[in-house]
Amino acid sequence: MPRMSRAVTEQHRRQVIESTSRLIREKGADRVTVPEAMATAGLTHGGFYRHFASKDDLLAQALAAAFTERRAAMDRITEEHGSADASARTAFLAMYLSELHRDHPADGCPAAAVAADAAHAEPGTPLRTTFTAGLRQLADGLRQMDEPARDGDADAALADLALLVGTVLLSRASDDEDLSRAFLAAARDRLAGRAAPSPEPATAPAPLT
Repeated sequence: MPRMSRAVTEQHRRQVIESTSRLIREKGADRVTVPEAMATAGLTHGGFYRHFASKDDLLAQALAAAFTERRAAMDRITEEHGSADASARTAFLAMYLSELHRDHPADGCPAAAVAADAAHAEPGTPLRTTFTAGLRQLADGLRQMDEPARDGDADAALADLALLVGTVLLSRASDDEDLSRAFLAAARDRLAGRAAPSPEPATAPAPLT
């Protein structure tokens, strides 16, 4: 049987990374198996070690891809509205703190989806190291779209990121739909600096991918 070309091998590797990126956001890193990751990509389990050194290697690469995807989405919003433009921040908050994001974790932010797994991982492991690097990416993205009045306040982006991620985690975990929506609305209100809670956007934000 002829050997696969480098181009085909690279294509398969990217397929596995992309499909695993969605799986770990949907199910959590600890619940993804190698056979499942390969099958979801349309490949056989036997070819796994042709592409990755270990399961930890795959999970780290998939998580890095998810964070890169999220940061690219933030950059698109910033480019569309202008750096340090309040409308960019408003658009991002409407997307992140929406029922659409809450209900579709596979397409959403890896920080909210993988936080628990990263917290349980040992320091220095690929998953935790990659997760930490991804948090820095998201914080930098928030700084770029922040209002001029908050420029220079490095802690503001970290506080905002903590509230964003924590809100999505709680809204997903709540078994009460009203409470779940209230978490999202309260966080939108707090981050937008308004005095009264804001309603869920009338028009659903575009898909997060």
